[in-house]
Amino acid sequence: MALLRACHVDEIGPGEAFKLDIEPPVTVFRTEEGDLYALDDTCTHAVASLAEGFIEDDTVECPVHMAKFCLKTGKPMCPPATKPVATHPVVVEGDEIFVDVTR
Repeated sequence: MALLRACHVDEIGPGEAFKLDIEPPVTVFRTEEGDLYALDDTCTHAVASLAEGFIEDDTVECPVHMAKFCLKTGKPMCPPATKPVATHPVVVEGDEIFVDVTR
């Protein structure tokens, strides 16, 4: 497991995202309920940052063509996306959020 520190838990409010500047980029999302998920940041339909998308329930909507992805599984929920984005385990240790970026 290759844990990478993402941020402090207070840096991501409900319904917000925190993008890790790695290659390829990964984003941590916090739902309104407080659940944390990490996905590859780039939409599989068009090159767009999901960190800039709209988070609702357990989905994120791409800001370019409105494809939606499940935060739990990375699967596309509607067109135009047909390919899933990779998901990554999130670990909270104390007040710090870590993402397993093992590929």
